[in-house]
Parts: sequence; structure tokens; C-alpha cells
Amino acid sequence: MLLKLRILFLFLFFSLFLNAQAFRNYSNEFLNIGVDAAGLGMSKAIVATSNNVNSIYWNPAGLVGIEDYQGSLMHASYFAGIANYNHAAFAMPIDKKSTLGISIIRFGVDDILNTTELIDSEGNIDFNRISLFSAADYAFNIAYARNLIFKDLKFGINAKVVRRTIGDLLLHGALGLMLVFNLKEIIGNSV
Repeated sequence: MLLKLRILFLFLFFSLFLNAQAFRNYSNEFLNIGVDAAGLGMSKAIVATSNNVNSIYWNPAGLVGIEDYQGSLMHASYFAGIANYNHAAFAMPIDKKSTLGISIIRFGVDDILNTTELIDSEGNIDFNRISLFSAADYAFNIAYARNLIFKDLKFGINAKVVRRTIGDLLLHGALGLMLVFNLKEIIGNSV
């Protein structure tokens, strides 16, 4: 019995030092910027109260608050206009209990000078050989939300495809899935 308690204590003690969620490697960091001026104005504290088309990003369960077709467009310039962040979303109710939404996010730097062919094989500089390319990250989202058997229990799911391109190259892609339950009305507004 004492051995089991020691093993349990060691397991709990060492698990305190495991912190996988705090590790950032800055891959797909553009997904942390956010969408919707209201959500950004609230310092991203909109997750529990989002109930419009932008719930695709913040909390897919909030999509059930949509009663008609909704769309959203957002553009922001970063780094003195060098980088552009764009978001477009559309959501519509399927029936009285469920909603479907799609969105796309693009964060990119356009018109980057490609000077790899600036000097020809004879060593001459030819400025006509300069071309332009773009480096961009894309996120394609599809979200589904539904009211469950209880009046105010909402369910949301979000599938995301992430793509990064530089010039004509596709560097990497990823697929993610998020599942969210919105218990705000059952637990109370403190959520």
C-alpha cells in the first residue's frame, strides 16, 4: 500500500512539470490573431458570447444563434502595410436546430522581390529578370452547430484545413478538428 502511494505521489509530482500547452513554436501563429472587430475590441473575451457568423472562429456552438443568412468580411494591414490579414465567412441555418458555416483566413506578404535570377550566367545585372512572389498562410474552416435535446445545450464542431505557400511552392498543410459544447445557458452567464 505504501509503495502504491509513493508511485501515485511521484506521478502527480512529475505531472506538475508537464506543460505542453505553453510551448509555442510559432507554426500557424496567424490563427491566433482573431477576427471580428467586436471580438478584438473585447480582447478576445467573446468566446462565451459569440452568436453570429464569426462564431466559426471563436466558438462554433454559438452558430445556432443565427436566424438568417449572415456574412462577414475583415481586412487588416500589419507591419506598415507589408502584410495583409483577410477573413471572409458565411453561415446559414439548415433548420430550426442546426447551422452550417464556412470561412477562410489569409495572412500573407505579397509582391516580394525574387532576385535569384538578377545576375545572368555572364555576371551581368539585368533588372528585367526580377520577378515577384507571395508568401501566404491560409485556413479554410467549416463549422456545424446544433441545439441538443436540452433547450439551451448547444453543440459545435469545426474542421480546419491550413495551407502555407511561398511562391509556387506548397510548404505544408494540416487538418484539425475542434469540438465545443456551449453550456452558458445551463450553468449561467458566469461561463
